[in-house]
Amino acid sequence: MAGHSQFKNIMHRKGAQDAKRARIFAKLIREITVSARQGLPDPAANPRLRSAVQAARVANMTKDTIDRAIKKASGAAGGEDYVEVRYEGYGPAGVAVIVETLTDNRNRTASDIRSAFSKYGGALGETNSVAFQFERLGVVRFPASVGSADDVLEAAIEAGAADVESTGEGHEIRTAVEDLFSVRDALEERFGPAESAKLEWRPNVTVELDEEKARTVLKLIDVLDEHDDVQTVTANFDVSDDVAAALAD
Repeated sequence: MAGHSQFKNIMHRKGAQDAKRARIFAKLIREITVSARQGLPDPAANPRLRSAVQAARVANMTKDTIDRAIKKASGAAGGEDYVEVRYEGYGPAGVAVIVETLTDNRNRTASDIRSAFSKYGGALGETNSVAFQFERLGVVRFPASVGSADDVLEAAIEAGAADVESTGEGHEIRTAVEDLFSVRDALEERFGPAESAKLEWRPNVTVELDEEKARTVLKLIDVLDEHDDVQTVTANFDVSDDVAAALAD
C-alpha cells in the first residue's frame, strides 16, 4: 500500500507539473498569436513577435508548435481573435493589483477576475484605478554568463538603457517603454540572444504584509495567474525576511 501511495503521489505531482506547463504554453501561444497579428508574421521584422518567440524557446516549446501558432495568427489556419484587456483592483490589505489578459470573451474574463478579487477580500476597480502606483518600463534579461557587471553596464549605457542590476543569477537591464526593443537589439549584437525582453509594471510604493495577509494575497495571485486568459499579474506588496521564510515552509 505504501508503494502504491507513493506512486500515486508521484503521478499527482507529475500531473500538476504537466498542467502547469500546459498553462504556460497556452499563454505563450496567445502572445505569439496577438504579436503576429499586430505586425508582420516574421520575428525578424516584428520586435514583439521576436520577444514572444524567444520566450517560447526559453520555455522549451518546439519549433513546430511556434510555427503553427504564427501560421494560425496569419489567418492561414483560422483561430480566435484575442484582445488585450487590463484589469486593476485592490486585494487584501489594500494591495494594488494589475492583471493583464488576452481574451476572446471580455464578459467571461471580467466576471472571472471580479469573482477572484471578491473571493479573497478584494475588489475590482476601474481602469487606471491603481496604475498610478506603478511604473511601466522595459526589462531585458541576460544570463550572468554573458559578461561581467561592468561589461553589461557599459554596453547598456551605450545602448540607451535607463538602469542595470547585475547579480549572480543574471543581468537585468531597464529601459524606457519606447526604447525596449532598440536596447535589446543593441545588446544582443554583443551578448547574443536575451533570455527575455518585455514590458513590466514595477510598484512605486509597496505595502508590507504579515504572514496571514501575505498568504491570502498569494492565493489571489495564484488563482488569477492560473486563469487561461491571464498573461501577467503584478502586485505592490512586500514581506520581511522572516515572513518570506515562513511562507517558504
